[in-house]
Amino acid sequence: MKAVALFQENAEIKLIDVSEPALTLPDHVKLRVLQVGICGTDREEASGGRADAPEGEKYLIIGHEMLGQVVEVGKAVTSVKPGDIAIFTVRRGCEKCPSCLMGRPDMCYTGNYKERGIKELHGYQTEFAVDREKYLIKVPKEIVDFAVLAEPMSVVEKAIDEAVRVQVARLPEAAEESQWMRGKQVLVAGLGPIGLLAALALRLRGAKVIGLDIVDGSTARPKILEEMGGKYIDGRVVKPETYDEHFGQIDAIIEATGIAMLDFELIEALGVNGVFVLTGIPGGHRPISIDGSDLMQKLVLKNQVVIGSVNASEAHFQRAVDDLVQGAKMWPNVMKQLITHRVKCEDMMDVLTKHPADEIKSVIQWSNPQL
Repeated sequence: MKAVALFQENAEIKLIDVSEPALTLPDHVKLRVLQVGICGTDREEASGGRADAPEGEKYLIIGHEMLGQVVEVGKAVTSVKPGDIAIFTVRRGCEKCPSCLMGRPDMCYTGNYKERGIKELHGYQTEFAVDREKYLIKVPKEIVDFAVLAEPMSVVEKAIDEAVRVQVARLPEAAEESQWMRGKQVLVAGLGPIGLLAALALRLRGAKVIGLDIVDGSTARPKILEEMGGKYIDGRVVKPETYDEHFGQIDAIIEATGIAMLDFELIEALGVNGVFVLTGIPGGHRPISIDGSDLMQKLVLKNQVVIGSVNASEAHFQRAVDDLVQGAKMWPNVMKQLITHRVKCEDMMDVLTKHPADEIKSVIQWSNPQL
């Protein structure tokens, strides 16, 4: 079968032939891959950035944002059957630390986890994939056209979950977790796929969403935000230190830019008792200069919390699927607009090494679902 492989010796991406995987355990599930999303991690890998091949191998099959259709199951599998639509999660725990032993490899203490398509495990940019049932999330067929967004959506779900858990635990007047976001004003920084999905999840929870980017307000991403009831800020025009004048108290910030200088500037906009969740990973090694004393004063005197959040648990993947279903009911036109480019595996370099001007999310289409 075909697969997209990264050869680590020279950071070369090739379409290669590999053996088709087979079931070897009773709880194995085999998926025919339908779509695999492209994100910043994939592009970083393609440019020679972080990626680790499996031990003893010269290449890594990339791809971690996947959607597939079940073609075969082991005799112990009960949650899916051939023909069902499903996704596999990404991270596999070290199986030694408390978090991994509790089924939370996203919170691994040792750093000895593995990730499909990223770190020591082959990924999903290929025709078929096999994994254990416990790493599988069933997907309703009605969202098959955009369910490949479940992995980036899971990152959003974890970020929101962590923000809410912290705030409910520390604020005396906080409501229960399921209701905390209702009526809160949340700034989403960066309106790429993660940012727009964050806006969707927040609006489903009743939050007032402000989206920040540096594109014209008449373009697609701000329009999608506004269709969900959000407000748009052009960061080239309105500066963080004036956000409270324009919008009042900002209770939370969900960051999805990976721009370090902006992240520090946005603390200026965070309100009293606010929570700031970072999901973007800055690239390169560009030094920045900040006023550390002023920053620390704001964090302390305003009772602010900053959280870093990466990866997601199986529960967050399930919430991602659930919110995609609800999002399709609330804003069906929005869901149709989030995937802007679909290419065949032979044309992978068009989206792995390029960033089309009108892109929101690009996916490689490996096959079509049989429904």
